[in-house]
Amino acid sequence: MNVLVAADIADEAIARLEKHFAVTKAFGLDEKGLIEQARDADVLVVRSKPVVTRKVIESAKHLKMVARAGVGLDNIDLEACNEHDIQVVNAPSALSESVAELVFAMLLSFERNIVRADNSLKEEKWIKKELKGVELHNKTIGIIGFGRIGSHIATIAKGFGMTPIAYDVHWDQEMADELGVEFRELDVLLSESDYVTLHVPLLPQTRGMIAADELAKMKYSAIIINTSRGGIVDEKALYSALQEGTIRGACLDVFENEPPGGDKLVKHPHVLATPHVGASTEEAQTKAGVIIADKVIEALVP
Repeated sequence: MNVLVAADIADEAIARLEKHFAVTKAFGLDEKGLIEQARDADVLVVRSKPVVTRKVIESAKHLKMVARAGVGLDNIDLEACNEHDIQVVNAPSALSESVAELVFAMLLSFERNIVRADNSLKEEKWIKKELKGVELHNKTIGIIGFGRIGSHIATIAKGFGMTPIAYDVHWDQEMADELGVEFRELDVLLSESDYVTLHVPLLPQTRGMIAADELAKMKYSAIIINTSRGGIVDEKALYSALQEGTIRGACLDVFENEPPGGDKLVKHPHVLATPHVGASTEEAQTKAGVIIADKVIEALVP
C-alpha cells in the first residue's frame, strides 16, 4: 500500500511507516498538486495543511484513510470522507502540553511586558519604570473547552495560585472534581474571568462563538487568549473591543486567515501575536507523528 505524507512529520514516524508501506513525501502542495500526488495513495498524512477538499478525496480512488498529525480536523472535508468510507484519524493527546504551555508563555509575556523589555535593551534603553506588570497569582482564568488542553491549563493555573473555572457543552464532572475546577455557564464565566482562554474545535456551532456580545460581558481589565482556531473569535468584533477599551488585551496564536498578512488586529498595541506555534515543539511533533503512524499501521496492517 502507498502512503503520501503531505506534511513534515517526525523522522521516527516516517521510519515506522516505511517498515510497512511505500512512503512518498511531498510538502507544500496546493489542491491541484495534492490531487496529482494522492492519485494512487491508500493513506494521506497531513497536518493543518494541506487542505483535503472533496475534489481531492473524490480524485483519490484508492484512498482508505486520512491521518491528521495533530488535533483539528477543519482542513479535511469530513462529509466527503464519510460518504466515501474513508477513515479519518488524528492525534488529540499529542499536543496538550505544548499548547497549554504556550498559553502561559503568552500570558506571562503580555503581563510582564517581556517583548517590550527585551526590545528596549536591544535598543540600549533602560525603561524599567515603564514596565510595571501584573501578577497571575490570585487571578481567575476561565477555560472555554474543558478537554485535554483545558484540563492541563487548569493544572498549571493552580501552580500559579490562580482560580480556574470552566465551561464545556460536554461537561466531565469527575475530571472537574479531581482537578478542583468549578463549572460556569458561558456568560457567567466571561463576566468573572480575568483571563479567558479558548480550547474548542472549529465547528459550525463554534464559529464566531466569541463575538461583540460575548466580549461586552467580559471585564474591561480582561485578556482573551486564543490558541485553538481563528474562526472561533469574530476578529472584527475583537478589534473594536480593543479599540474601545471593552477588554484590555488579546493573545492570539491563530487567525481567520493564516498568515494574516498586514492585518490591523495583529498590529494592535494591545495584541500579542504568534504564528500558530501552539503545537510547534519537538516533543509535540514527534508524539503526533508517531501516534498517527501507529494508528495507520494498526488499522491497515494485518
